[in-house]
Amino acid sequence: MATILIVDDEPQIVDILSSYLQKDGYHVITATNGNDALELAAGGQLDLIILDLMLPDISGEEVCGRIRRESRVPILMLTAKSGESDRVTGLEIGADDYLVKPFSPRELVARVRAILRRVGDFQSLSDRIEIGDLVVSLREKRVQKQGVTVELTPSEYRLLTTLIRHPGRTWTREELVEEVLGMDFDGYDRTIDTHVKNLRHKLEDDPKRPEYVKTVYGVGYRFDTPAKER
Repeated sequence: MATILIVDDEPQIVDILSSYLQKDGYHVITATNGNDALELAAGGQLDLIILDLMLPDISGEEVCGRIRRESRVPILMLTAKSGESDRVTGLEIGADDYLVKPFSPRELVARVRAILRRVGDFQSLSDRIEIGDLVVSLREKRVQKQGVTVELTPSEYRLLTTLIRHPGRTWTREELVEEVLGMDFDGYDRTIDTHVKNLRHKLEDDPKRPEYVKTVYGVGYRFDTPAKER
């Protein structure tokens, strides 16, 4: 059962969302202000956070930013601001999705399902991901291959974690640019090819015949599970 934290100071919204999510099989805990949310997030064991931006003590943006410095738990932001720039800002500071008030509780539940599905099974939301001979410790931002630490640049690390958290998903270069380099990156999208090449040299036994980071010709890249694990 996935645990979801709802952070909102409007009791009616909290009650409605809690009811819908519980009926869908989720375990729900709640907070009515940013400081309580940060304390609960620091305790770990959360699979997703639903975070309102308008809180009585500190802003939702600040709460999101502080959580992101310590955790990769998915965050769905709620806001009354509908402008594109507000949505972009929310995503840039670490939100995984953005829902504008007023909204349908059924839509929110669907968004929650979609976010958790994109991440994969709930174990991939933990602080440790193991595939093949690779181990990624998300809290420590450490990557090991066969027990030996692999030194990655920040961009290489973000590329790896983006791919490894969604094994089998094909990413276009444009999508990876947004995830790894940021939505405001104004360079050539083939820049991602260089990062992939460098990552393969550090992770693959034979970079020319990669087991993990596969090329999907004409589209982009995907992270694959080694054949020996299938």
